[in-house]
Amino acid sequence: MRLYHGSNVEIERIDLSLAVPFKDFGRGFYLTSMPEQAGRMALRVARFRGGQAVVTEFEAPDDLLESPELNIRVFDGVTIEWALFVINNRNRTFSDIASPECNHDQKYDIVFGPVGNDDITFLLEQFSNGYITEERLRDGLEFKRASDQYSFHTERAIARLAKRGAYHA
Repeated sequence: MRLYHGSNVEIERIDLSLAVPFKDFGRGFYLTSMPEQAGRMALRVARFRGGQAVVTEFEAPDDLLESPELNIRVFDGVTIEWALFVINNRNRTFSDIASPECNHDQKYDIVFGPVGNDDITFLLEQFSNGYITEERLRDGLEFKRASDQYSFHTERAIARLAKRGAYHA
């Protein structure tokens, strides 16, 4: 399977120490199966950080998410479980690190699931700030669609990726 990473530089070697914390699925290296989505991310990153918009392409095993030797978390769509996981990982003060609903400690080698768009992010913020109940959040998420993201959190997960090339977005 082909996966794509959008940035302001070509990725020569994945260095997890450079990964930004408090992302949707925790500190990790993020990719998507959608080249257009990676291209949009590359343009966004280049606009904010400078450099050129570059998409780096990787190959991963087709059965990646079924690897028994890796601890993998999969979210099938925009669900309340996904929303709570994202909220907890984005939360800089979340303290229950051992919780399976958090990946601050990189307990998951790989996490796969949706990317929240602006509408979804707004709902998550409303819930996090106590403006809406979990029931309202669940109702609001029911018909939301999102693109996908794969996040790699450990060296054993990164070892499953082979760089195939890069191109300007």
